[in-house]
Amino acid sequence: MSALTAVLYGALIVYLGGWYLDLWFGNFALLLFILSVVTGFYWVAEKWRFKPQREAAARTLEAQDAARRTELAKLGIDKVDGDIAAAREQLLRQPWWLDWTAGLFPVIIVVFVMRSFLFEPFKIPSGSMIPTLQVGDLILVNKFHYGIRLPVIDKKIIPNHDVARGDVVVFRYPVDPRLDYIKRVIGVPGDEVSYLNAQLKINGQPVPTQPLGDAYDDESMRYMSQFSEKIGPVQHNIQRRPQVLPFNVDAPRQFPFRENCRYSIEGFVCKVPAGHYFMMGDNRDNSEDSRYWGFVPDENIVGKAFFVWMNFRNPSRIGGFQ
Repeated sequence: MSALTAVLYGALIVYLGGWYLDLWFGNFALLLFILSVVTGFYWVAEKWRFKPQREAAARTLEAQDAARRTELAKLGIDKVDGDIAAAREQLLRQPWWLDWTAGLFPVIIVVFVMRSFLFEPFKIPSGSMIPTLQVGDLILVNKFHYGIRLPVIDKKIIPNHDVARGDVVVFRYPVDPRLDYIKRVIGVPGDEVSYLNAQLKINGQPVPTQPLGDAYDDESMRYMSQFSEKIGPVQHNIQRRPQVLPFNVDAPRQFPFRENCRYSIEGFVCKVPAGHYFMMGDNRDNSEDSRYWGFVPDENIVGKAFFVWMNFRNPSRIGGFQ
């Protein structure tokens, strides 16, 4: 078993090394599932086989020592050299390959359950959600807000809240589901979303906005106009360039239900199909979102982002957001 454990750890190191060096994409959910199964197997084997074997060997040692002392006592020998305490401890000691498998199972299974069904941490890699989220923000995502999904296969088995306009959502990128994206929900199934001349409308109604003045954006190294925007009950801030830029009609890709969208130099109008959502970043002129790669299917939803738990460059960012 020690040789098998060494091989398994070698495979894990190779997998993690290749992932770190970008030789292949890693799947952390699948990795946690496999680690839970493997360490769980060792944990069961330890509880029902290996530990009882070690305890039986220790009892045999104790019985042999007691029998030896009894025989010597019959011969009138009361003082017997030798202490079996060290040998007994050695017999009961868990070998390294069980310590690094069965011993880790409780920790791994707790992490697996929490990450799969409760909360999952993410790091904000880009500025597409500025000013709501900054580059380097470490956020928590509520995995059960929209329903319980089976880990790895991500199939919803218990529904909960519906995805709502204004929610900040983490989802699997439709173009490459191995990647996770974070955007704000602008349109839900059946909505008509338009963004013409930098004015956002949902079902023909302008989204209320209030100007907040200009602010310097470190990422783009220019001043950006900021606004307070209200989508449904959610009040949040957005930013865009002071001047309205023409929309690049050649930028949108081909995507499912693209026929639901009309593009012009003024912007776009899109009808959200059933079972899909329209996403946009709060950094409106610096966000690759549903305007360019299409709608997000419901099965791609990971969870609702709700809390910044750390930003090492700016710890004051810790707290909730909308």
